[in-house]
Formats: sequence, structure tokens, C-alpha cells
Amino acid sequence: MSGIQLVTGGAGYFGTLLVEALVKEGKKVRILDIHDADLPNGVEKIRADIRDAAAVERACEGVEVIHHNVALVPLAKDKEAFFAVNEGGTKNLLEAALKKKVRKVVSTSSSAVYGAPARNPVDDNTPTLPAEDYGKAKLAAEHLCHDYEKRGLDVTIIRPRTIMGHGRLGIMQILFEWIRQGRNIPVLGRGDNVYQFVHADDLASACLKAAERPGSTIYNVGAENFGTMRGLLESLVRHAGTGSRVVSVPSSPAVAMMKVTSRLGVSPLGAYHALMYGKSMHFDVSRTKRELDWSAKYSNEEMFADSYDWYIRHRDEVLHRRNASHHRSPVRQGVLSAVSVALNFAR
Repeated sequence: MSGIQLVTGGAGYFGTLLVEALVKEGKKVRILDIHDADLPNGVEKIRADIRDAAAVERACEGVEVIHHNVALVPLAKDKEAFFAVNEGGTKNLLEAALKKKVRKVVSTSSSAVYGAPARNPVDDNTPTLPAEDYGKAKLAAEHLCHDYEKRGLDVTIIRPRTIMGHGRLGIMQILFEWIRQGRNIPVLGRGDNVYQFVHADDLASACLKAAERPGSTIYNVGAENFGTMRGLLESLVRHAGTGSRVVSVPSSPAVAMMKVTSRLGVSPLGAYHALMYGKSMHFDVSRTKRELDWSAKYSNEEMFADSYDWYIRHRDEVLHRRNASHHRSPVRQGVLSAVSVALNFAR
């Protein structure tokens, strides 16, 4: 019988969906998280902080595969915590995995390690140049993975594009709520930046396949069918049918305002959102497809429609949710509420 599969961050947005996928595969699953979540029957939960090295070591007892998904996301806007959780927590996990002779670690990183790339598509030759603290902390965690590979630990790094799918909230909850109310949705400039997302189910499929493939490597994972930001949002508002329109706003002033309001703490947006919303970014996933025998099932448009429909069905539950991770929680709009009012004068 195969050993336990440990999912760190198993109560987070992507972690919960990954747990469900593992259970469907017949795996014995344990999670480590500080948050609450409804878990499938038979899943063991260890409530602990990834920064607690002793607790992490206990969680790795009898584990065959680790899916490492604990991360403090850009919404947190806390430089010290980014490094304590995303780098320090990863070090605790890798040390425990090595000590407990874990067969495989699949570590979920972030496309933020590339910053705003100078060219697209991003491929194996694209340099990692994170431009804000979250991305820098995630890259530091990757460097630790490489250090432990040299010590004999089999670690595969997964770099996903921005994750979407049923249950995805955080900043996206604000977008969905505005569309539900028929409000206008902004794009920077013409909105012709090409932007790729990835559905959580497609990402989970890649992680499961990576867990069975020996050898340390890095895989970029994203949708295969995607287009411009304007095209994506126009598709979503057509799908919703609430009267929302996509409207252009001047790029430079909007980015400057996003940065200032984020620093002042009056906007939920983080530095990464200001950096990337108006930029193009998409992965070349050809090596991932070939080596993992993997393909993405969802297009950008399909995953956004899936996410929006889920939100509409579960809105009341979402608005009353407590002690959930950032991407499973509603977000206070702050100054964005006033921005929304101003945008609707553009009708």
C-alpha cells in the first residue's frame, strides 16, 4: 500500500481542490494548515503553522509524497511574513522531508518569480526577475528546493499562472460582485495585453502527474487557450448578462493610484496586482505537456465562467465565511468601492 500524501496548505483554495483530486485517486491524504475547511471523509488534518519546525516534522511521519502549497499570497502585503512563511516554512518542510525519507516533493511556486517578463511566451530560458516581495520570497523558496535536491531530495517545482476555477475568491470576488451588480469593469489602456490563467483542476492534474515522475525539474503550467484581458472580461460580462461593460482607463495614472492606495492600506490590491494587471504574460507549456503527458482542459473564458457561476450559487455562504484562507474569503473593497462608482459614470 502506498504511503500518505501530505498537502500543506490543504485548507486553502487550491489545496482543498488538490485534496479532492487525491482522494478520487484513492490516495491516503493528510493536510497541514492553520485554517478551517470541509474535507472529504478519511482525510487527516494536522492544525499547525508551517513555521513550526517540530509540527512540520510530525506531519511528515509516514509520508510518501508532499504537495507543498502553503503560501502567504500577495493580498497579505507583509514582507516579513512573506519570507517567514514562503521561504522559512519551505525550509522546515524540506528538512523534514529529507529526514523522513519522503520519496517526492511537489512544490507549488508562482509565476511571480518572473516579474513582468520582457518577452512572451515565458519558457525555460526566461530569467527569474521578481519585482516585488511576494515573488522574491517565492524565488527564495525555489532556491531552497535546489539546495535540498543536491542533498538527495527529489523535488519538482510547479510554476502556475494565476489560478482560477470554482471557489476562487480573493480579489476575484470583487470582480464577480461588481459584475453581479451590473457595474463597469476596468481594463488598463486598450486591455490588449495577453494574459494566461490556469484552472485549478488542470493545475491539480499536473501536480498529480509530477508526483509520479522521478527527477527534479521545473514545470510551467497554464491554459492552452487564452487571449487578451479585454476579450476575457467581455466574454465574462456577456456570460453573466447583468449589463456590465468593460471600460478603458488610462494605464499610467491607474497603476500609480494602485501602488499608492496599496501602500496606504486603503486598497486590497497588492504590489503584484499593480505590476501585472496591464501587462502580458503567458507560458510555453510544450515541455510540461510532453514530459507529464498533460494537457489543459479549460480555456481562460471557460474557467472564468465556471468561477463566476460558482460565486453566484454560493454567494451567501461566502459572505459569511470565517477563518478561511485569503483566496477562499471575501475581500473588503476599501477605496475600490469609490473607484467602482466613478467607473459607472462612464456608461
